[in-house]
Amino acid sequence: MVERKVKFQNSEDVEDFVKAAGQCDFDIDILYDHIYIDAKSFLGVLGLGLRRNLTVQYFGENAIFENILENYAVA
Repeated sequence: MVERKVKFQNSEDVEDFVKAAGQCDFDIDILYDHIYIDAKSFLGVLGLGLRRNLTVQYFGENAIFENILENYAVA
């Protein structure tokens, strides 16, 4: 399992992230506090709120997805 911290500024960021996640053949979760959401759900991810530091957990490898994650990574 890999964990990364991300932050989305607007709904277009969420849309790009969810599209990339949807093309992966492994599970991807996004969480805030104790709330876990399937990262392939646009409304679920958007419901966690914008401009929050979120944690992405994923269980595989996909170069395109990991490149998208870099755009939203929090140091």
